[in-house]
Amino acid sequence: MNDFEDSSTPPLSWPAHGIETVPWHQQVRGGTRADRMMSSVDATIPPLISSLDYTPPLATIIASEDALLAVAQTDTDAQGHSAALSRFMIRTESVASSKIERISASAVDYAKALSGNRSNASATSMVAASSALHGLVTTTGENGRFALDDLLTAHHALMQDDPHEVAYAGRIRDMQNWIGGSDHSPRDALHVPPAPERVQALLEDLIDYLNRDDVPVMVQAAIAHAQFESIHAFTDGNGRIGRALVSATLRRRGVTRHTVVPIASGLLAKRDDYFAALGEYRRGKPAPLIELFARSAHAAAVCSRDSIARIKALPDEWNTELHPRAGSAVASLIPAFYDHPVMASAEIEQRSGASEQQTYKAITQLANAGFIQEITGRKRDRVWVAAELLAELDDLDRRIQTEMNR
Repeated sequence: MNDFEDSSTPPLSWPAHGIETVPWHQQVRGGTRADRMMSSVDATIPPLISSLDYTPPLATIIASEDALLAVAQTDTDAQGHSAALSRFMIRTESVASSKIERISASAVDYAKALSGNRSNASATSMVAASSALHGLVTTTGENGRFALDDLLTAHHALMQDDPHEVAYAGRIRDMQNWIGGSDHSPRDALHVPPAPERVQALLEDLIDYLNRDDVPVMVQAAIAHAQFESIHAFTDGNGRIGRALVSATLRRRGVTRHTVVPIASGLLAKRDDYFAALGEYRRGKPAPLIELFARSAHAAAVCSRDSIARIKALPDEWNTELHPRAGSAVASLIPAFYDHPVMASAEIEQRSGASEQQTYKAITQLANAGFIQEITGRKRDRVWVAAELLAELDDLDRRIQTEMNR
């Protein structure tokens, strides 16, 4: 097949990707002689999907609806505490999404990056993923529809601080890319995305599919994600933007209104199955990916309800233990750290509403109680984090992965 699939009539089954042979010339010399001698590559042609329909097996439909119900229940639990919980859940999702790409950092390094410290590139990248996810979910929810510019904005937020990719931040690729195989050519690649001149039309078609309201939500989220991964529209960051599309789809379709459920934690637990399911999608079989998304969403939703309950209880627990005087710096900082779990000294003083001396007494009291901890080790420009919130982020990811492996 040397052109897009005809999508004028709904298929009985989902169409497989096509193949076309396109010229290939190595731009930067490197690798083996086989890399240098390549003159062509077989690139895939994903089908146009904007008007296609797919009905999964009955068991997959049931699992998907159960997962959506669980996600909606979790979102309801977060209502009324959306500021703190939304940040927490977005961070959990973006951290897990980054780990799928082998980008990992400790919770402390991540907290340092949140405060502006860029000494750890992986942690900085994870914070950028949080920003990209938040922006895409918020914009899509507010506008009620996807727009290509919003994807480009999210990608810019993700890659703008990456020294190797900053020139391509927020830009559709104009070169051939590939997944797996050699670092120097598409030789033996696991997947060769479509030629760059096809990407714009494929993305516009995908946006049209994402904006449909007559497709089952989990089917739409999983297929749109897989289609985006096949297109691989950017030089880097495709996986993280593609998974952000899932959360944005749930927000646009009204399944979530207050928070993001960390589905990526479930996918991380089944990373090999996840990539295998993406391969099955390219062969015209979306069901395995839809099933995995449903299972991941259900596990993430159930485990997240426990975290939401724990996080909601924190301010009352801190107040009960410390008995702060009304209007004191401690009384002000307890809700401040709840909503902003990583703060530098200047921000803490501002939010305490007290003098510098009173603020530092309050910090000492909170630290001695084990509620906050200092993470820079410096005497000046110090940064403090709500220790229990930070620990809960790691614990939620661990519990979701445990649930997925039962």
